[in-house]
Amino acid sequence: MGQKVNPISFRLQVHKNWSSRWFAGKRDFAKWLTEDIKIRELVEAKFASRPTINRIDIERSANLITVTIHTAKAGVVIGRGGAGITELKKDIEKLASLPVRINVEEVKRPELAAKLVAENIARQLERRANFRRAVKMAAQNAMTAGAKGIRIEVAGRLNGAEMSRREKVIEGSVPLHTLRADIDFHTARALGPNGTGIIGVKVWIYKGERSDV
Repeated sequence: MGQKVNPISFRLQVHKNWSSRWFAGKRDFAKWLTEDIKIRELVEAKFASRPTINRIDIERSANLITVTIHTAKAGVVIGRGGAGITELKKDIEKLASLPVRINVEEVKRPELAAKLVAENIARQLERRANFRRAVKMAAQNAMTAGAKGIRIEVAGRLNGAEMSRREKVIEGSVPLHTLRADIDFHTARALGPNGTGIIGVKVWIYKGERSDV
């Protein structure tokens, strides 16, 4: 089961929470869901050149949309003198049906954020870095930062090989079936050089057991 179920959705309401938090009737649900998707795509595209965005949470009240951006580099999102956040707010309000408030929260240890780790490996593979070195360095950095375990899988025509294959690195322990285990998971895709297709990257990071479950 651990390989078939997304570890985040598997733990929803146990100790994970939804990234969109609001309630809507039948009339508004589709519209609000579409807005959320467009807002996330806009923010991700704006900072796509380097992996800095870890998570985007969206909450809705009667007259306000609160967008919380969790990022490894808050200064990049905020911009000089707050210019970046002001411009981003204007862009989001063009898509949203309500006034928008943006909060920026800094990720203290990006080595423990599965999305940032996966995207960093994917960018290295696009720059033709050796996949073994990229994966091993990411695993070592996560363990040094305090992870209890990490599992990384890459699949595709690795290093431009003729045939696709799957390689994985596991450091420490990664208990996929234990609900109280705090596991972060994300996938990323890298465009292989010289038309060698897509290389998929999956990252599981085990941060320890939750005592509040």
